[in-house]
Amino acid sequence: MYDIIVIGAGPAGSSAALFAAKAGKKTLIIDNDQSITKRAWVENHYGILEITGPDLVELGKKQATKFGAELISGKAIKIGKTSEGFQVETESEHYEGKHVILATGVLTDLAEQTGIETKPASEPRIKTVYVTSPEGKTSVEGIWAAGTAAGVSVHTIITAGDGAKVAINVISEINGERYVDHDMIKS
Repeated sequence: MYDIIVIGAGPAGSSAALFAAKAGKKTLIIDNDQSITKRAWVENHYGILEITGPDLVELGKKQATKFGAELISGKAIKIGKTSEGFQVETESEHYEGKHVILATGVLTDLAEQTGIETKPASEPRIKTVYVTSPEGKTSVEGIWAAGTAAGVSVHTIITAGDGAKVAINVISEINGERYVDHDMIKS
């Protein structure tokens, strides 16, 4: 049983998984390798002079796994409610988690079959997004959404920040108090 299952390993998903794993939460990332960031050239991301989208995606995955997130390749095809949370099915396996963070970019088909409310998107070239609260909650309790699929701008720095925000909110809910992650330079 995972504390948090993140679906999608683009900037939003990897950022969410990084924060969750670093906070000591048992975290799984399910990635179908379809991130739109893999087609990007990035020169407007704070702290990075320039990077290819594929390199940014790989770096994000490495950061998340560095802190203990488990990363598997596969496509999530179904999310079902269980007595303790959710079961996420891929084409070949199923995984159980207490919370799910959807960071599926432009893909919202999984949400529709799960009963998550969607709406037309306002971002150019994005058709549909999840309806979310400011914290990232969807219409299904325990399922959260981050990044482009949650209606934020497709810019990698914004989706990464949104993934971090949503993870912080999930961690805070699990802990029963506000979670903050501040590292300090060791002297």
